[in-house]
Amino acid sequence: MQFDDTPLKSSPLSIAAEETTRDAILLVRDALQDRRAMLAFQPVVQARMPKRAAFYEGLIRIMDPTGRVIPARDFIHAIEARELGRRIDCLALEMGLATLAAEPGIRLSINMSARSIGYPEWLTTLERGLRGDPTIGERLILEITESSAIEMPDLVVDFMADMQERGICFALDDFGAGYTAFRYLKDFYFDIIKIDGEFIRGISQNPDNQVLTQALVSIAQHFDMFTVAESVETAEDARLLVEMGVDCLQGYFFGAPSVAEPWNMSQLKSRHAG
Repeated sequence: MQFDDTPLKSSPLSIAAEETTRDAILLVRDALQDRRAMLAFQPVVQARMPKRAAFYEGLIRIMDPTGRVIPARDFIHAIEARELGRRIDCLALEMGLATLAAEPGIRLSINMSARSIGYPEWLTTLERGLRGDPTIGERLILEITESSAIEMPDLVVDFMADMQERGICFALDDFGAGYTAFRYLKDFYFDIIKIDGEFIRGISQNPDNQVLTQALVSIAQHFDMFTVAESVETAEDARLLVEMGVDCLQGYFFGAPSVAEPWNMSQLKSRHAG
């Protein structure tokens, strides 16, 4: 039998994917160099008192040279395993800490990859922020995705234990998306579990997702972990989630991510109402 040693040609689909990744890397690199970035804030509301925000999630946004705002979902997969991913985490944390320092009445969550735990610049940024204001640690929530946490569970567990002693809370983001985190859950000691939006969107019309979500809520309650349902988009879904015992709700039904500071908007509405 003869084998053809001719290299396989890349398919048009793989070439397009490579170009998309390359473009995203260049976009992020240039944006970081020029500090064209900001946080967009989305409220996470108390399930039984939805007009009250428990905390806000600060979501990193970058801008292209024309000023167009690019959400993280458009570039994060291209850079997550690269040093650019660590630099994005540093900038998001820096801006989040600055927001907490300027707004002593709020709590804020910031996304990070477990890979950033061992990145010196990220750790320096965190330490500098905590030294600047002793109350910041108690108002900072660090969100780690399930897929990131399970890649290096021992590192995450040790880091969380150290930081929780300083008042920082940790949220496991996209819980349920990979299923593999269940075996580590008893060791992680996350304070907050954020149930993946794939289970939540349209849950009032989806009996399968109702069963799965109720199971995730029960698991979180067993480990004394606070629950947040992501991607809540309708009143029907919100009502059902409250009945299931979810602690907090997040999604477009309660507010889209906005570069305007929503805590100030809430205060403005209250003053107008009065």
